[in-house]
Amino acid sequence: QVQLVESGGGLVQPGGSLRLSCAASGFTFSIYDMSWYRQTPGKERELVARINSGGSTVYADSVKGRFTISRDNAKNTVHLQMNNLKPEDTAMYYCNAKEPLFRSGDYWGQGTQVTVSA
Repeated sequence: QVQLVESGGGLVQPGGSLRLSCAASGFTFSIYDMSWYRQTPGKERELVARINSGGSTVYADSVKGRFTISRDNAKNTVHLQMNNLKPEDTAMYYCNAKEPLFRSGDYWGQGTQVTVSA
């Protein structure tokens, strides 16, 4: 059974940092594109960052220079280092796995809450 389990969310002051983690199991992690999305009430889920099997990355304009996505294929984990956090970063953050060649798999975690407030 496929599982994606997020952790590392919490309450942080503006300008602070958090490191999110996603532990994956039940599929061939190394060949999947891994992404972080976020969503707030009443707003559509948006892509924050993506890293493919070769390590290439894509970031939303709103987080460029502040967030860094990384993966460890030996541990089947993906991370999102978030620095200089702003109140507008407040959201539920979700881990996503997508098989890029055949597009046969598209999996989501339960999410972890990030709240940025003074």
